[in-house]
Amino acid sequence: MTGRPLIDVHAHFLHERCGRADWAGRNARRLEVGERIGVTLHIASILGSWGHTSPTYFPSVEDLAYGNAALRALQREHPSRIRGYVAVNPNFTVDALAEIERGLAEGMVGIKLAASRRASDRLLDPIARIAAERGVPILQHAWQHRRREVPNQEISDALDLVALAGRHPLARFILAHIGGGGDWAHSLRALRDVPNVWVDLSGSGVDRGMLELCVDCVGVGRLLWGTDLTMDTGIAKLRALAGLVEPAGLEMVRWGNAGRVFGGSVMGDA
Repeated sequence: MTGRPLIDVHAHFLHERCGRADWAGRNARRLEVGERIGVTLHIASILGSWGHTSPTYFPSVEDLAYGNAALRALQREHPSRIRGYVAVNPNFTVDALAEIERGLAEGMVGIKLAASRRASDRLLDPIARIAAERGVPILQHAWQHRRREVPNQEISDALDLVALAGRHPLARFILAHIGGGGDWAHSLRALRDVPNVWVDLSGSGVDRGMLELCVDCVGVGRLLWGTDLTMDTGIAKLRALAGLVEPAGLEMVRWGNAGRVFGGSVMGDA
């Protein structure tokens, strides 16, 4: 795989205020392992303080600003290897929009929404509008079929994201970590006829039939390769896909689709 572009659309990094003494080592380790398996670009987010000083899924405005600034510093340190999503809490609309403008002006390439508000909620409309206007995607943290509520987060599933995507057909959305657990078949079937939602393959799940249904429901043109926190299973999925799709389709999943979703800023010399 050496020399071929491979874009990870779902990565995470840490910073010194996240409550972990090993934060710098873990960041370095992600880059080291990424290089070993051929990742040419990590598109990443930092979710505030990762729960250290405000909840992971309801981060404070201050923690989000600090985390996004830390990610921009990583971009500057590794300009050819890291790009960032601007993580925001849509409950603070004015602050979120200002933070998005700041991040995009400083080279970030997308917007990250976790579980601070359900994707179907109209409070997300201003964020979807700015994403469409600025031509950047929204990566939406998702459960694969919500069957219950969970304390301390407003979980979204594919149906919630479909509702948002339907209201904003010019915006581009990414359903996070189809392999992150849950009923991936429910998600994929919900997305079959929703052309402005792409599927991120990250997560530790490598269930039999999952990749086949990805290809059947959304096609190789709407699949994005990613790892989240599980780089080993990320590369396993890529190898499995090599047996399911033509070489040209595999290249689309590796980097071509990311180029369409994020634009030329993520392509480098590809």
